[in-house]
Amino acid sequence: MQREAMLIQLGYAPNEALLAQLKKIEENTIGYEKIQKHIMDLHDHLKADSSYVAMSNSKDYFKIKVDAINSTIADIAHEKIKHFSDKFKVKINKLENKETYYIIGFEH
Repeated sequence: MQREAMLIQLGYAPNEALLAQLKKIEENTIGYEKIQKHIMDLHDHLKADSSYVAMSNSKDYFKIKVDAINSTIADIAHEKIKHFSDKFKVKINKLENKETYYIIGFEH
């Protein structure tokens, strides 16, 4: 997938700074080419739960943000994230005391 198309699908308006940030994330994400499509699919699936995939502002990773309006919907979002991780062998790190994960990359 072209970088500009990926940014648009994630809800960004592409510009040089965002394209450079996405390139760094791609380079930092282990096995990115194997999981890129799955990351976009997860983003689409999480929309129903008021959650999403975005680019982290503090680290060169994609982040998954659970912004659900109640704990039941949040639990559904967390289950989708766990399913994504298990099914596609994607290593994720959950931040302590936050509803945020980082996508580290493909686990061999």
